[in-house]
Amino acid sequence: MTSADKAPVRVGIFGLLGAGNLGNDGSLEAVLGYLGAQHPDAVVDAMCGGPEVVTSRYGIPATRLNWYRGEYRTASSAGRIAAKGLGKLVDVARTAAWVRRHDVVIVPGTGVLETTLPLRPWGFPYSLFLLCASGRLSRTKVALVSVGGSAIGSRATRTLVRWSARLATYRSFRGAVSRDAVRAMGVDTSGDETYPDLTFSLPTPSSDPPADPQGPVCVGVMAFHGGNDERARAEEIHRRYLDGTTGFVRALAEAGRPVRLVVGDELDVPVATAILDAVDSPLVTVATTFSLADLMKEMAAARSVVAARYHNLVCALKVGTPTIALSYSSKSDELMAQLGLGTYCHPAREIDADRLLDQFHELEGHSAELRRTLAERNVVVARRVEDQFAALTAALFPPTDHTQAQAQAPDHALRETP
Repeated sequence: MTSADKAPVRVGIFGLLGAGNLGNDGSLEAVLGYLGAQHPDAVVDAMCGGPEVVTSRYGIPATRLNWYRGEYRTASSAGRIAAKGLGKLVDVARTAAWVRRHDVVIVPGTGVLETTLPLRPWGFPYSLFLLCASGRLSRTKVALVSVGGSAIGSRATRTLVRWSARLATYRSFRGAVSRDAVRAMGVDTSGDETYPDLTFSLPTPSSDPPADPQGPVCVGVMAFHGGNDERARAEEIHRRYLDGTTGFVRALAEAGRPVRLVVGDELDVPVATAILDAVDSPLVTVATTFSLADLMKEMAAARSVVAARYHNLVCALKVGTPTIALSYSSKSDELMAQLGLGTYCHPAREIDADRLLDQFHELEGHSAELRRTLAERNVVVARRVEDQFAALTAALFPPTDHTQAQAQAPDHALRETP
C-alpha cells in the first residue's frame, strides 16, 4: 500500500480552548501550525470549552467538552447540582466515544497538571482523567505536550492529575519545575523531556523598540485571587494585588508615562476597568486584544512591560521587551530565568508599589542590554520548540514515505540555513 492509499491520521485536540483564555488558544494555534506544516493530511477536530469559537476562528470541527453547559458556573440550586452530577456520568460516555474516533489526541500546552489558580477536582481535572483513561482503554495515543504542573494540596485533585499523567502515552513539560512537581506526585517522569512553552513557536510581529525613553508601558493585569489552596484568603489576596497594581499605574501616570492595560483572559477585564477608574488619567488606556498576536503587538510597541498572567509574560519576552514579572508561581520565576531576566520578579501576592517602581527604573536603565539578552535567548528557545515538535512526530505519528525520505536525507539538507 502506498502512502497515498493510507487513511489519514485522525488527530483530536483537547482542552479549555476557545473559552476566553488567550494563552490556551495560543497553544492551540501553535499545535495547529505544527500539524499544518508537518502533517498536512491529518484530519483534525477538537473537544474543548468553546467549540463555536474554535470552529469559527480556526476552521476545525469542535465538540463541547462538557455535556452540562453550566459546568463552570456555581451550582446554587438542587436542580443545577443534579444536572452537574448527571453531566459527570454522561461525559464518561461522550469522552470515550470521542476518543475512540481518533488515532492521536493532543493536549496542547497550558497548565493542565497544576493548581496555581483556583480549580475544582470535578472540573477540568476530571475531564482530563476521562480523556487519558479513555485513551488507554481504546488504544488511542494521548499526548500531554509541554504542559505545566505544580504541587497540589487537594487530595482528590492530586489523585486525578496523577492518574491522568500516568495514563498518557506521551508527556513533556514546559520546565523542570513542572516535571519535578509531577514526579513528586508519584509519576515516573525519568523519560520525560522539558521544552519551552509552545507559544514561542508563533510568529513574532516585527516592530522597532520605542526610541522615546518616556515611551509607553504595558501593564498586564489579572483577576488574581491566589492559588487553589488559598481560597480562604482569596479576597484579601486580590485586594492586595489590585491595590498594589493600581498604585504602580498611578505613579507611572503621574510621572507622565502612557500606560496600556492588557488582559489575557476575559476574567481580567473587570480588573483593568477598576484600575482605569481608580487612576482616572488620560494617559491610562485599556488595549483591546483578541489573540496572543494582539498582545504581542501591544508589547512590542512598549518601552517596558510589567505583567502577572503567564502568557502575558511569554508574549512580552518573545517580542524582546524588557519585562518585570508579577510572579504568582514558580513557573513565572522559571520562565524569567530561562530568558535571562530572573532578577526582575516581584511577588504578586505582596505588591509594594514603591519597591516595584524602583525595580522598574532599574529595568529601564538596563533596557538596551536586556533587549540583546532576550534576542539571544529567543533563538535558543525557538529551536527547542522545534525539537519538541520533532519529538512529538517521532512518538505519535506513523512514518510515511515523506517522513522516511526526510529522515534519510543528508543532515546538511535538513539543517536550517544560517
